[in-house]
Amino acid sequence: MKITYMDPLSRAWKRMTKALFKPFDLKKWFVVGFTAFLAGLMDGYNGGNKVNSSFHKDYNDFDKFFEFPHTAWNWLMNNTGWAILIFMGILCIIALILLLTWLSSRGKFMFLDNVMHDRAQVVKSWYDFKKQGNSLFLWRLCFGLICSFIFILFLIQCLSLTKGIYETHFSEYIPLMTIVGMVLLGVLLIFIIAFIVMLVDSFIVPLMYKHNLSALQAWNKFLPLLSRHLLYFILFGLLLFVIHIVLLMFIVVFGFFTCCLGFVLLVLPYISSVVLLPVSYTLRGFSVEFFAQFGSEFSLIQTKKRKTAKSSKKK
Repeated sequence: MKITYMDPLSRAWKRMTKALFKPFDLKKWFVVGFTAFLAGLMDGYNGGNKVNSSFHKDYNDFDKFFEFPHTAWNWLMNNTGWAILIFMGILCIIALILLLTWLSSRGKFMFLDNVMHDRAQVVKSWYDFKKQGNSLFLWRLCFGLICSFIFILFLIQCLSLTKGIYETHFSEYIPLMTIVGMVLLGVLLIFIIAFIVMLVDSFIVPLMYKHNLSALQAWNKFLPLLSRHLLYFILFGLLLFVIHIVLLMFIVVFGFFTCCLGFVLLVLPYISSVVLLPVSYTLRGFSVEFFAQFGSEFSLIQTKKRKTAKSSKKK
């Protein structure tokens, strides 16, 4: 079995150009772009914590930092009205996250269906993939809770380490290796979570789509393949990462060359999905084409061909 990367990417590119440009249909772009928008609702991650390069041993600031939870709790107890508003706001944010995750879980199957069959369909797909969408939503919800729990434990450990260093008044004995280990562990956790998210979107969703499986059943089917060919999937993830970096650079250049008009278009959620539809369409096809190399059991393309052959025989 020969596994390649450029050939599947090339076939996905050809699939995209045929579907979106031969001929060009603006209505189709907006319909398929809407399913791409739904599919990617919870895929955007914003970061950028600003770190001050200068470090001062201002013990008063550190005292305030470690006393903040106690101070915040006392403030909430003395300001019941604000406490209720903050609590309601947190509930609204959680409800919004759940809603977006539910919508995007259904949208991933809708977008995949449009890509596989070169069509622009929304309403029918919304009802057709109710079972798979709900199963994926529950799996992502559980996965998100587990990741949150791990993140909280890691944050508590980091705060405990920081407090220990502070209580020694920043003496010469600073556990440098412990700090480096915590940083490396944090980076490793981020990469593992990102890798699992990539596997779900690129391979678990197609398996659920092809065999009408639940998320857990799809994982049970996929894990033996992953254990045998882990390196191939790691390289696939790294290639996707490089593609996204190149895309980000292109977007920055495009934004400046259009006098920031491009940035304005990409800030608008649905419009940005339509503008970037060739990219999302190609990447969706890329994972499918790559997955098909591991055999007919994992190939959506052969499934499509068989269905077409059956329908032609009936005619």
